[in-house]
Amino acid sequence: MSDDTPHDETPLDTLPLDSWHRAQGARMVPFAGYEMPIQYTGPSGGIVAEHNWTRESASLFDVSHMGQLTLKGDHAAHELEKLLPGAISNLKPGKMRYSLLLTEAGGVIDDLMVTNTGPHLALVVNGACKWDDIAHLREHLPDDITLTHFDDFALLALQGPKAGEVLESIIPGTGELTFMTAGLFEWDGAHLWVSRAGYTGEDGFEISVHEGRAEDLANALVADERVKPAGLGARDSLRLEAGLPLYGHDLDQNIDPVSADLSFALSKKRRSEGGFFGHKAIAARLAEAEGGTLAKKRVGLLLDGRMPAREGADVFAGDQKIGTVTSGGFSPTLGRPVAMGYVDALHAADGTALECEVRGKRLPATVSPMPFVPHRYFRGS
Repeated sequence: MSDDTPHDETPLDTLPLDSWHRAQGARMVPFAGYEMPIQYTGPSGGIVAEHNWTRESASLFDVSHMGQLTLKGDHAAHELEKLLPGAISNLKPGKMRYSLLLTEAGGVIDDLMVTNTGPHLALVVNGACKWDDIAHLREHLPDDITLTHFDDFALLALQGPKAGEVLESIIPGTGELTFMTAGLFEWDGAHLWVSRAGYTGEDGFEISVHEGRAEDLANALVADERVKPAGLGARDSLRLEAGLPLYGHDLDQNIDPVSADLSFALSKKRRSEGGFFGHKAIAARLAEAEGGTLAKKRVGLLLDGRMPAREGADVFAGDQKIGTVTSGGFSPTLGRPVAMGYVDALHAADGTALECEVRGKRLPATVSPMPFVPHRYFRGS
């Protein structure tokens, strides 16, 4: 999930915690139409330090740029299923599901999280395209489905192996949540919607809190010595190690879920029954994948040496250009460069030797299974 700031002259929005970030020593950059912290200064700051702290303890990320929406109506799940390929009608209260908004041609408009809260469906969509998502939903959902955008709520992500014990000590009961479950909790008189999920590959939580209480909650979390703030730089390196696609880079409306290696988001029943935008095109891609004729596929790449291949780098098999890097960087955990991108499916098998062109040089690369670093989601004891 997530995306870059559109390149226009629109003034940047500020996060509810803008002044808090600056007081913590954040370096702010444009991202998804907002001024957002990319990293923090000080002896324990910096992207690599924040990345490693997330792997070892717990980090607090501000993801309030994301869109927090609800859909309410007697047939909201049924109607939403017409726009995405996931099974929503059978989603039990308190359960979450990753899914995709699709075009009629099967391209990805956005990737998102859907939660059955009981009274309604909650959606978390990417910040840079949330207004387009809202317009798309309002255009295609019937008038009796009420869409609400909670733009006065912040969204904080507490991520890392110690996130569970930290949050349980502050908000009792949250420790009982497991990966992809959520619930309503109370903290210091404030109602919080807490989900056990995130986009770092680590255990963690996303906490929806009214903007008026966001600073109090952030202060309570970082008061624990196990928690430090972290910015977009560490979030990006963590999600890359976890093999998670970034919207606007690894996903867009010209990319279908099958080529993106996201077929897990296409429920088996809905693949056969259809009834959603893009089903015909996706069925064709699934048939191509099964028959070995799929044109391209998203893969992981492990590079030799220390020089990373960034987005846009060409990928070669011998003298033939067979793909492009869509995300890349240096992995602090592995101590080597990693990347993901799209290559001709004939060259997508794990272990295939390829090359990435960086600054006029060909760097040896090997197709690798993802995630590069194993996920550590908490699924229960």
